[in-house]
Amino acid sequence: MTPAHAVERELELSSAQATPVVFVVDDDVSVRESLEAMIHFSGLTAETFASAQDFLGRPRAMVPNCLVLDLSLPDLSGLDLQNLIASERTDMPIIFITGYGDVPTTVRAMKGGAVDFLTKPFDDQVLLDAIRHAIERSRAALSEAAEIKAIQNRYASLSRREREVMALVVSGLLNKQVGGELGISEITVKVHRKHAMRKMNARSLAELINMAGRLHPGRAPRAALQGVP
Repeated sequence: MTPAHAVERELELSSAQATPVVFVVDDDVSVRESLEAMIHFSGLTAETFASAQDFLGRPRAMVPNCLVLDLSLPDLSGLDLQNLIASERTDMPIIFITGYGDVPTTVRAMKGGAVDFLTKPFDDQVLLDAIRHAIERSRAALSEAAEIKAIQNRYASLSRREREVMALVVSGLLNKQVGGELGISEITVKVHRKHAMRKMNARSLAELINMAGRLHPGRAPRAALQGVP
């Protein structure tokens, strides 16, 4: 890894290593205070909110985090809030807490991506275990997002021709075949391929193919790369 790429990776992954924060949304002040004290006592940072709208006004946290969310709230319900943030805050696992719970509600919450569903009163250790598990999931999600961002930044540094060569190489074509597709010599293909490998920080063709797959999961490498802006 070059010094520039080492710095890039350190900067990109720093958020995943930052101090975690636990968000608590519950309209009962006694519950908020109790959970805040318990979370702080366990060595974690807590931020509490009395409503879903209060929480939505808080800027997104780019550190490992999770949300301890009451099912019943004065404005939006816990499930409504989950639906609002599910697609854009995938790095924030949700733990539902409620004074009452039924099977359909629990199933809906878990299908929506919740990591746990606890009915009050619950044991403090059970909640702390769920929080720690959620924080680790958040840390992994942030780390993955940072790595993908780093790959995207490297890909953006490629010239148009380097992208074309990379797309054809990762699709399985030999240098000679790539040259035939693009109307350039095999030597020129090798030069562009070398530059692309260096800029992408790929030590092997296998690594380059892996990066191409991560740029657009589930799509064929050639089509995926051609669709990357």
